[in-house]
Amino acid sequence: MGNAAMALRAAHVRTGTDRYSSIATELRALVTRVRELEDEARTAMHDLHATDPERFARCRDGHEPWPGEIQAGFIPRHTCKDECLYHDRNVLDAIMQCTCGRPPCQACDIGGKL
Repeated sequence: MGNAAMALRAAHVRTGTDRYSSIATELRALVTRVRELEDEARTAMHDLHATDPERFARCRDGHEPWPGEIQAGFIPRHTCKDECLYHDRNVLDAIMQCTCGRPPCQACDIGGKL
C-alpha cells in the first residue's frame, strides 16, 4: 500500500489532477482500518497465548483452526516440512512416511493436501 500511496502522490504532483489526491486520501483511510484490524488480531493472539498457551501452540502448528476461523472443512496443516512424499511427490512407497521420516502427519492421515 505504501507504493500505491507514493505513486498516487507522484501522479498528483506531476499532473495536478485532484482525483489522485482524493484516491490517496481513501487509501490512507483504508490503511488505517487495516492497521486497526491487524492490531485487533495481534491482541487476540497475545490474549490466546496468555490464557491458553497449549491451544495457541496447537493453532500455530496447524493442528486446529484459530479462534474465529471457519471450522467447517478445516484440514490440519501438513507438519512434515509442509511436504509429504506420498501426497506431494507421488512416491508410492512413502505412503507410511513423510519427508521427515516420521509417520504421516495428521493432514496426511486424513487425506488432506496443501
